Amino acid sequence: MDYSDLKIFSGSANPELAKGIAAYLGCEPGKLLSQRFSDGELYVKFEESVRGKDVYVVQPTCPPVDQHLVELLVLLDALKRASAERITAVIPYYGYARQEKKDRPREPITAKLIADLLRTAGAGRVITMDLHAEAIQGFFDVPVDHLTALPLLTRHIRERGLQDVVVVSPDEGRVKKARQVTNRLGAPLAVGYKYHPAPNVAEVTHIAGNVEGRVPVIIEDMIATGGSVTECVDMLLQHGARPEVYVACTHGLFTGNAKANLERPEIREIVCTNTVPVPPERCPANVARLDVAPLFGEAIRRLRDHESISSLFD
Repeated sequence: MDYSDLKIFSGSANPELAKGIAAYLGCEPGKLLSQRFSDGELYVKFEESVRGKDVYVVQPTCPPVDQHLVELLVLLDALKRASAERITAVIPYYGYARQEKKDRPREPITAKLIADLLRTAGAGRVITMDLHAEAIQGFFDVPVDHLTALPLLTRHIRERGLQDVVVVSPDEGRVKKARQVTNRLGAPLAVGYKYHPAPNVAEVTHIAGNVEGRVPVIIEDMIATGGSVTECVDMLLQHGARPEVYVACTHGLFTGNAKANLERPEIREIVCTNTVPVPPERCPANVARLDVAPLFGEAIRRLRDHESISSLFD
């Protein structure tokens, strides 16, 4: 296929991932000028022609979420006004995904609002990975390619050669994903029951399933402060699990007190991906990071060549 019209641009959120995606596709990231005025307003300018091009903008909306989100919207708008033929927002981590429904009166559904803003700004397609809730795909009026890092994470766990493993879903919402891991590892499933008494507060009340004498592998889509993980670890230990806990998640944000919360001897390893960059001072010492640039690069190649993307994960 002729890739001469392909352009990969990166926002400021995760330029290293964008470089990896571009390298997989055999090209260089496009030239982009980005700067801020004295009052903090953002100015961007694409320094090469995008007229008639197939353009991909790589920008996870990770912390600082609002800053990276507005930057993405501005980039999409600039591409639309510059007559790009096709504009795809590559959002490895989709911020505000935890606000996908109303749990209480007078709350917004912010995940839907963000989907509307992306479409209005100019996104004709979205590529993302392991949304907090798969139903968010339905918030978009444009095609969404929803990738997953589960096969990559599972392969890493399997290569550890662990014995007597039990796969743990920390709440009911992750059971479907956790079952995919149990099928790949041939291990039983346990489910934690969690509720949120307040924003950023999680409590695991009990565990369903036999974890006694087993090595737990907790499956999460994201880790922010690590509160849910530590609650789950405490509950597993109370139920007789071995103090050799492994955690697999796609998006390691590691905000707030995550480093202090997660650097405990019972947590042997946290494996996550590089969808989100984390400064060394915020990253726990027991973290292993896997590269998802080839996954995004292959998804873009298959999209260009009109091949199946879902078969990537069979």
